[in-house]
Amino acid sequence: QVQLVESGGGLVQAGGSLRLSCAASGRTFSSYPMGWFRQAPGKEREFVTAISWNGGVSTYEDSVKGRFTISRDNAKNTVYLQMNSLKPEDTAIYYCAASPRFTTALSAYAYWGQGTQVTVSS
Repeated sequence: QVQLVESGGGLVQAGGSLRLSCAASGRTFSSYPMGWFRQAPGKEREFVTAISWNGGVSTYEDSVKGRFTISRDNAKNTVYLQMNSLKPEDTAIYYCAASPRFTTALSAYAYWGQGTQVTVSS
């Protein structure tokens, strides 16, 4: 069982940066690949990025490549999402999630946080 709590969201101007954190509880955090997803108003939840259990492999949705960076610190049971060069279209609720396998598929993620709002003004 893994409990996840996101933080770090907020309001930022276009071109700005935010760093999201996802704190996990549970002894098995380090064994789970982790992902970040987002859901904009009126849209379905979509994949943003994922990282393998040891941080050695990561993958990104095309629109965030070169702007977002996922990382994790297993000693702190935390995964991060550094977001730079933010755009208004990045506005969404951002969720972190844990999956038993490294994947971009939303349905494979078993544990979810409550989400944190990111709003990018133009």
